[in-house]
Amino acid sequence: TNASASTSSSAPQPVVAKGNWTKDLVQLAKTAELKKHALTLQLHTAHILSAHASLEQKNRTMQDIREQRNKLESERKRLIECLSQVNEDRNQADLLESTLDRERLALQSKIAALSAGEYAAAKADVDRLRRELGQPALPGLQETLEGKGAGWSASTAANGNGNGNGNGNGNGAGAENGGAGAEDGGQVKRPRGRPRGSRNR
Repeated sequence: TNASASTSSSAPQPVVAKGNWTKDLVQLAKTAELKKHALTLQLHTAHILSAHASLEQKNRTMQDIREQRNKLESERKRLIECLSQVNEDRNQADLLESTLDRERLALQSKIAALSAGEYAAAKADVDRLRRELGQPALPGLQETLEGKGAGWSASTAANGNGNGNGNGNGNGAGAENGGAGAEDGGQVKRPRGRPRGSRNR
């Protein structure tokens, strides 16, 4: 009897659940699931915050780029207007150049025609008459154009005083006047004879 009593006292006693253990298990499971979803939410939140920071930076960069583009667009319009003005000025310069070129060619043709025609004939007549009067020939056309013969004119060619030559009609006229060209004290003497107006009396 004692042996059986000791054997029964040494046997393990069954665990008896106290309280609502089913509810506790459900609570533990929900807590574990909450932690899992909280970690997932935290990870996504970190990704969103990082993306938002990048978005704000890109927005600022986009604003700077738009401002720069607006400045470039304004500069582009200004340059286009300047280019349009330059093209207009160039067209006017081309038109003026064409007009001046036509006028220049017309003047060259006129000079060539006069040089080979009327001028050549008149020059030949003048030079021939000057040779007959013992006077040198007038400067050529090229010398006149270069300014070497600028001292002569139509009056000097006709009077025979060109190039400082005193021979010919100039001296003859002086001899006929009885030396009227002689100077005395810087004044020209009058030839002796009747007073003026005496012939008509």
